[in-house]
Amino acid sequence: TLSIDVDTASYANVRRFLQNDQLPPAGAIRTEELINYFSYDYPQPEGDAPFSVNLEVSRAPWDASRELVRIGLQGREIPASERGPANLVFLVDVSGSMNQPDKLPLLKRSLQALVENLSPQDRVALVVYAGSSGLVLPSTPGTEKTRILAALENLQAGGSTNGASGIQLAYDTARKNFLKEGGNRVILCTDGDFNVGTTNQSELVRLIEGERASGVFLSVLGFGTGNLKDSTMEKLADKGSGNYAYIDSFTEGRKVLVEQMGATLFTIAKDVKIQVEFNPARVAGYRLIGYENRLLAKEDFNDDKKDAGEIGAGHSVTALYEIIPAGQPLPDQPSVDPLKYQTPPSDNPRSAIPNPPATDAQQRPGIQSQELLTVKLRYKAPDGDKSKLLVVPLAAPEIPAFAQATSDFQFATAVAAFGMKLRGSPTAGDIGWSDIQKIVRANLGEDPGSYRAEFLTLIEKASRLAPSGHAAEE
Repeated sequence: TLSIDVDTASYANVRRFLQNDQLPPAGAIRTEELINYFSYDYPQPEGDAPFSVNLEVSRAPWDASRELVRIGLQGREIPASERGPANLVFLVDVSGSMNQPDKLPLLKRSLQALVENLSPQDRVALVVYAGSSGLVLPSTPGTEKTRILAALENLQAGGSTNGASGIQLAYDTARKNFLKEGGNRVILCTDGDFNVGTTNQSELVRLIEGERASGVFLSVLGFGTGNLKDSTMEKLADKGSGNYAYIDSFTEGRKVLVEQMGATLFTIAKDVKIQVEFNPARVAGYRLIGYENRLLAKEDFNDDKKDAGEIGAGHSVTALYEIIPAGQPLPDQPSVDPLKYQTPPSDNPRSAIPNPPATDAQQRPGIQSQELLTVKLRYKAPDGDKSKLLVVPLAAPEIPAFAQATSDFQFATAVAAFGMKLRGSPTAGDIGWSDIQKIVRANLGEDPGSYRAEFLTLIEKASRLAPSGHAAEE
C-alpha cells in the first residue's frame, strides 16, 4: 500500500550532480522520481474517473527468472480554455543565501515565464521572506502582467531566513482571495535554508497540514546548491498536498511551470492511494522499486483521514514491482523451525501459500485464476472528503519476454535500473551501464523536448564516475 508520488525533483538534482562530474549522494536518488520525470503514452481516462489505470508485465531485464509489473496512471488533460482560474501566491525566499546566479536570478526568470502564460482570469500575489516577511504584490489579475513582472524583477536577496512567517502570510493571502471554482496554490521558491523562526520540520509540517484543509495547496520549487535542504522541501510539498520540483536551469523552469503548467498548478484528484493484492498461487514475493518514503500501512488504504498523494491535470504516475514467481526461493530467507499450528504447504511446487480447504478456495477464486494481481485505488475529488474506489485486475496467463514489452515499459524499466545501479543497490542484478544505454537508445520515441536523449548523456556520465555502480556516501 502506497501513496502515489508525482514529484520530479530528484531527477533534476541527480542531473545537476552528474553534469558537474559528481556522484549524487544515495539519499538524493529517489528512483520513483527519476521514473516519473518522463512522460509516457498512457491513454486518457474514460468515463468519470480522473485518471486511467494501465497494467503491463514482462520478464525483468536484470534477471529473466523474475517478473516486472508496471502500474501506470494517466491524469485527465484539461485544455487551457477549459480549466478554471488560478489563484497563485508566489512565496519567494530573498534571504542572503539566495544571492547566487542559480538561485534568485533563475527563480525570477522561471516565474516570469509562468506569468507570461497566465490567462486574464488568473490572479497572482507575491510574498517574500527573509529576516521578516512581507506582501510585495497584493493579489493582481493576469491582465496586469507588466505590474506582476515588475514586482518580480525588483526582488533582491539579503538577510537571514524566517520561512514559517512567510508561509503563514502566503496562506493568509491565498485564503483571502480564494477562488471556489479555481485552483488555489502557494508556490514556495527557496533553497530550503530555514534558519530563523520555526525551523523545526515537525512544526513546519503541522503548520502546512493545518492549512491544506482550506483547499489551498502547496507546491515547492527548489533552487541552488550547497545548503539545498532536499528532504525538507519534499516533506513540505507532501504535507501541503502539492508537488516538489528542483529547478537547475531555465529549461527545467519552463518545463515545470509552462509546458506542464496544468499538471503543476491544477489538482484533479487528491489523497490517491494504491493497494496491490498479489495472487499467492502466482507470486512468492514482491518488491516495490522506489517509493520508500511513500509506503502506507495496509489499514491506511480505507482510512479517508489518511493523507496521500495528488495528481495534477495531465500528470502520469508510474510504479514498478519486481516479482519472484511462486515456486522460486526468496533471497536471504532466514531459516526458521516449522510452525506447529500452521497448515502444511501444498504439494503443488508453484504454490507459495498453505493448501486451503476446498471451501476456502471456493471463497477465494483468485487463487485458482490466471490473475497475477489486483490493483485497488482510492482517490478524492480536489474538494471532496470521501474517497472513491477503482479495482483493476491483471490477468497474465503467460509472461512475455522483456523485448516484447511496450516501448514505454522498456524505457521506464531502464530508468529504474539506472536509479538502482546509481544507488549501488544489489537488486540491480548484473545489468550493466551499456545494457541500460542500449534499452534507452532503442526506446527514445518521439521525445518532445529531447528529455530522453539527454538521459543518455547522464547514463554515460554515471558509467564513467561510478563504474562499479556505487553512489556517493550519504
